[in-house]
Amino acid sequence: MALNSAVRSAIKSAISSSDVALSRSVVREFHATGTKRMGGGHGHAHDGGYHYEHTKHMYNLHKMKNQQLKMCLSVLSAVSIGVAVPVYAVVFQQKKTASG
Repeated sequence: MALNSAVRSAIKSAISSSDVALSRSVVREFHATGTKRMGGGHGHAHDGGYHYEHTKHMYNLHKMKNQQLKMCLSVLSAVSIGVAVPVYAVVFQQKKTASG
């Protein structure tokens, strides 16, 4: 009985001393790296420039050459992808179910 209590107290003291050592060595904190600065001819936000090289002309749709053709093709391709993917998924799933 005395041996049991001695072992228990030894284990408790070992655990508490290791917890103290762990709590001193472990530090929990958030850390983030700094932003990388771009060199060369690229603009920076702090000097009033642009983040991206072609930003100034990125959304000039009214000045686009062949605007009507390009917009029609882009809308048509987006709609066709939006229809084709679900149709393909249904056909594929039905093939899988029929073969299994």
